[in-house]
Amino acid sequence: MTAAAAEAVAGVLAGDLPAKPSARRLLGLYLLLGFSAGLPFYMFNAVLTLRLSRHGVDIVIIGFFAWIALLPTFKFAWAPLIERYDIPGFSRFWGRRRGWIMLSQLGIFLSMVAMAFTSSDKSLPLTALFAILLAFWTTTLEVAADGWRIELAPTQAEQAPIVAANLWGYRSAMVAAGSGAILVAAWADWTWAYLVIAVAAFLPFPILAAMRPEREGTRGRTQALAKGIFTSLLVIFAATLATAVIGWALLSAAQGAGLSAKTNVTPIVLGVALLPFVALALALPRIRRLPADALDSVSTFAAPYVELFWRYGTPVLAVLAFVSLYRMGDVLTLTLSHPLWNDKGYSLHQIGVADGVVALSASMLGVALGGFLSTRMSLGWTLGIGAVTAALGNWIYVWLWHSAPSALVLYTSVAVDQFGNGYAGAVFVVYLSMLVSPKYPGAQYALLSGFAFLLPRLLAGASGSMQTQIGYDGFFLLSGALSFAAIFLLPVIVRVKGRVA
Repeated sequence: MTAAAAEAVAGVLAGDLPAKPSARRLLGLYLLLGFSAGLPFYMFNAVLTLRLSRHGVDIVIIGFFAWIALLPTFKFAWAPLIERYDIPGFSRFWGRRRGWIMLSQLGIFLSMVAMAFTSSDKSLPLTALFAILLAFWTTTLEVAADGWRIELAPTQAEQAPIVAANLWGYRSAMVAAGSGAILVAAWADWTWAYLVIAVAAFLPFPILAAMRPEREGTRGRTQALAKGIFTSLLVIFAATLATAVIGWALLSAAQGAGLSAKTNVTPIVLGVALLPFVALALALPRIRRLPADALDSVSTFAAPYVELFWRYGTPVLAVLAFVSLYRMGDVLTLTLSHPLWNDKGYSLHQIGVADGVVALSASMLGVALGGFLSTRMSLGWTLGIGAVTAALGNWIYVWLWHSAPSALVLYTSVAVDQFGNGYAGAVFVVYLSMLVSPKYPGAQYALLSGFAFLLPRLLAGASGSMQTQIGYDGFFLLSGALSFAAIFLLPVIVRVKGRVA
């Protein structure tokens, strides 16, 4: 598959991509799209938590910053807009999906540049503003790319290699961002680290702009590009202004309610996490009783989600519980692993190497094995193996915490963690892709993948508070146990079948 992907990437770079790509070129396309989405993810997540830790920010406040990663869990709120509306200029020439991807890449670049020039973290609200914007545009790119992927490859056999290629690109970019940014910060400073990754993240934009138009015979590439960039800048400015106003209102409300770094937010977080399950359980009986022809009269925004719940009925609650637990360990580990390494006294150089060649090799091996087994075994077995490997990837950090600092301990722990999460991530994406309807691939995948990370990222925001109460060892024992708990729901979710409208 590596040779095929390399050949496919060469075709994409040459701009030789027809409206319906061949299987090999599709691998190359999603290798690039995964790379462009993975670079910024680490910069508002793990790299940012390490940056804040090096600047002496309290561990509880660092935990609060993990809530920025909650934004992708609510991507269902704007996913229908991506499936319905075009980006003037970009979409006319390159199509709706690529138009949104190009807008997103401009937003990613500008947000990361803003984070570079506020890298002193003297104003934490300003740091949070640009990190939220970076998360928003990264998520928008993923929604557009996921919808296109499911449309082009609707079966499990077709999805598995594309998912593997996409995750290879995504995880290699995360490692490149994490290791590259940390090493640049060690040699220079955090400003240069963010600027370097911003430039790297923007590289797919000219590649997309050089590709063939959506429809043969379409002319006016330069005019479409100019109009698209102008429109995108207006949209990015409006999004920045709206985010600043909403953020100010939320901070004022939190301060008015007396919330601070000393507040034990864990019970509040758990209560909020249960609300979506309660609301869905109350709505399901009514949705389930709807006749099939009533689905056509549902509003454009709600139709994808009503159809999903109508199709699966009450068993969808078990599915949502399963997906909420399955990636728990990956999210929680990503939140506190870097502060743990920092507290154990590892240098930026050692952390950069661990996040670089060690993490990349182990992660790619896990992704490759997950993609391969997804084409050979039932999803039940592959998901079960993923739950075990993900749990081991969390528990290995208990050993690290109680071991004397050494390169061998650090690199072994990272390898076990990244292999488990790479494998689990690959089979999980295939599983979610098989749940959606071909009629609403983008919106339904956005809902399921967003819901999958709702509970984990809510808890991740309270991870700092949890660590102060149970320590690093207790935290990683708990996160691994939560990932492993998903295995007990497997006998139920493998039997869930959707009805046909």
